[in-house]
Amino acid sequence: MKTINQSIFWSVFLVSLMVLGCKSDPKNATSAPDSSSGIEVNKEQGQAFIDDDTSEPNILNIAIKSPDHTTLVAAVQAADLENALVNAGPLMVFAPTDEAFKALPAGTVEDLLKPENKDALANILKFHVTPGKYEKDFLKKFKKLGQANDQNVPVEVRGDDVYVGGAKIIASVPASNGIIHVVDKVMLPPQE
Repeated sequence: MKTINQSIFWSVFLVSLMVLGCKSDPKNATSAPDSSSGIEVNKEQGQAFIDDDTSEPNILNIAIKSPDHTTLVAAVQAADLENALVNAGPLMVFAPTDEAFKALPAGTVEDLLKPENKDALANILKFHVTPGKYEKDFLKKFKKLGQANDQNVPVEVRGDDVYVGGAKIIASVPASNGIIHVVDKVMLPPQE
């Protein structure tokens, strides 16, 4: 009987140590209530928030370091989609430049970045993501692509240029979890 009680005691003790050891420093955590459970969760959880200077850069790492994609990164952060862009993938991200965002009607970006428009912003951003890792030349074989927001986007070939949703691919950057196709326009999903 003592052996069983000691086993239970040591099991509970070890589990308690593991739980305490996994807790983060509450002074550095930013928490928000999880609307589905009412439990406080750290906003900056997940693989996107792990510092890693030795691995090949993923899509999010590349976007963050790009001086031409600061608006896109701000939008991804406002929509809480950072972890989606570090997913194992492979993913194709059609990444509008800051100039592409500036071409939208005045006030559009500022309006989309408001917390109450988070769902609309996430829908637009997901319209820029496709599963797979296809080079620009291979995309010429497609008529349309299925996007992460469950809508399709047309693919057009004009000479040597490839347009996805009316946005011209102007550069491509490989990433550890896919490929970034830099585009000259923000693609807006069709209204349903």
